[in-house]
Amino acid sequence: MVVPEGTGASRAIQVSQSVLRLGAIGLGLFVLLALVLGYATVSRSVDLSRAERLERENQQLATTLGQLNARISTLSDTLGAITRRDARIRLLANLEPTDPQVLQAGIGGPAPAAATTGPRTELTRQATEVSVDLNAMIRRANLLAFSFDEAADSLASHRDRLAALPSILPTQGWLTSAFSSMREHPVLHVARAHEGIDVVAPMGAPIEAPAAGKVISAGWETGYGYSVSIDHGYGITTRFAHASKLLVRRGEKVERGQRIALVGNTGLATGPHLHYEVHVRGQAVNPLNYVLPAGVVTD
Repeated sequence: MVVPEGTGASRAIQVSQSVLRLGAIGLGLFVLLALVLGYATVSRSVDLSRAERLERENQQLATTLGQLNARISTLSDTLGAITRRDARIRLLANLEPTDPQVLQAGIGGPAPAAATTGPRTELTRQATEVSVDLNAMIRRANLLAFSFDEAADSLASHRDRLAALPSILPTQGWLTSAFSSMREHPVLHVARAHEGIDVVAPMGAPIEAPAAGKVISAGWETGYGYSVSIDHGYGITTRFAHASKLLVRRGEKVERGQRIALVGNTGLATGPHLHYEVHVRGQAVNPLNYVLPAGVVTD
């Protein structure tokens, strides 16, 4: 029934069930179509927004990769300078130079597995190159660190050995008796080995340790008078005899140039002088092979 507003006549409209059914189906299809179109519109809007965001992120990533490439180039130059310095340090440490092929630390080779899957884009290629370069530089830096540690250990060993070498003359004076396998003793007047050198110096002149070491004896010895013996390590020992006064005690550590005694003529001596011996692994050697005898006058 259709009832008009006011005083108009009412009308009756009859609709069959099939028409109603078709109308309902049409309405449903319209609603469904509207929903599909609405979803597509929203989805497209979201995809466009996501694409714009990804484009911005890709641009930022490209900028970052460019900056990383520049820094990697700078880092490569720095590693090159360190490598050249490492070669000089190894030379000073008496070590063989590092093999250039080893220094490369396996640079190159196939790209990482993750980088070889999926589409190959420019950003993927740049990221792969950055990853390979960084991994290679890390390996190279680790090799240089190991090389520096090896050189430091070698230098420390050489430094300790150099510190143990009796490289200075213990006192200043005149060399009156050289090292010899056999000579006539000035007091006993018999032929016997002279396992050191004699340096004539004024009474009370200082006697200095020719190298760092540990005093292993300090006291009176028959024939040597007041004497000091020092163990310098590496099988090297020294002896200083005929002193007038001892300035160190057994067990004391001394440094090169430290005063250990004063020149005298105790024991079998004809006058004030220093009898100085150097022994290497128990064998007497010529002390002048180690010292620079500046200021010593031979007669």
